[in-house]
Amino acid sequence: MSNYPPFLKEGDKIAVIAPARKISSEELSPFIALAKNFGFEIVYTPNLFATSDQYGGDDKTRATDFQYWLNNNEIKAIISARGGYGAARIIDMLDFSTFALHPKWLIGFSDFTVVHSHVNCVLNIPTLHAAMPVFLKPDSLPDVVNSYNALFNLLKGNIPKYILQDDVFNNSGDCKGKLIGGNLSVIYSIMGSISELDTTDSILFIEDLDEYLYHVDRMMVCLKRAGKLKSLKGIIVGHMNDMHDSAIPFGKSVEEIIKEHISDLGIPLYFNFEAGHLHLNLPLIFGAKVEINNNCLIFDY
Repeated sequence: MSNYPPFLKEGDKIAVIAPARKISSEELSPFIALAKNFGFEIVYTPNLFATSDQYGGDDKTRATDFQYWLNNNEIKAIISARGGYGAARIIDMLDFSTFALHPKWLIGFSDFTVVHSHVNCVLNIPTLHAAMPVFLKPDSLPDVVNSYNALFNLLKGNIPKYILQDDVFNNSGDCKGKLIGGNLSVIYSIMGSISELDTTDSILFIEDLDEYLYHVDRMMVCLKRAGKLKSLKGIIVGHMNDMHDSAIPFGKSVEEIIKEHISDLGIPLYFNFEAGHLHLNLPLIFGAKVEINNNCLIFDY
């Protein structure tokens, strides 16, 4: 039997939090309207719109708001309004004991990676790596809207099956494991903490944005030296966009960097999965048992 949190039904409530950068009510409006079309009610406290420099309120305010919804059993899902930076500052202030007894879907990506890793690896409860409200605009492109349609459909229990794209850098192959991961920079930043990834018998998903190529190499070297790569069953790479090179070129593309560091492992490697910081951001169930079979990603439920 799956350890997934319960799926949602019409009329269920989804709480919005701002554990990182601040959000405005105007930025939230399109998401509220679309969620209503799917039959969901969006709820939040006044703390959602708190501000403290770039944060959605100070650490205590953001942690208190997150805790309130973790403890509220009427809520079936909690979604991070946006990323930025800040969730790692409050993760150790949160008490997940009530949540562990009554799990609900925790949703977000990018900075929210620390929450995914903590909940997946410490509590063994699946979470959703998926689009956040701030990216939905009144004039959003179809791919952006489709990201949220896919999220809401998954929340209703419609488990996706994804075809992994062909790429010259792929190492095609089949494998099974626990799907984990998120933003590579955040994964790197929580190494050595209680929230760090446990990659044992897992399939690692990574994505990133606005990084120097040598930074990507440094992060991959860190994961390799820490033994995080050798225990993997496979790797899926999402959007790695807006990468930068140095004045003296690094000499490798982001694909070449990643492939180099796993070349001796003989595990499946797939690039260009549609998740991360681009228009189409397909939802992934982190902490779920999955298999890659015949170039398809299949969730075990």
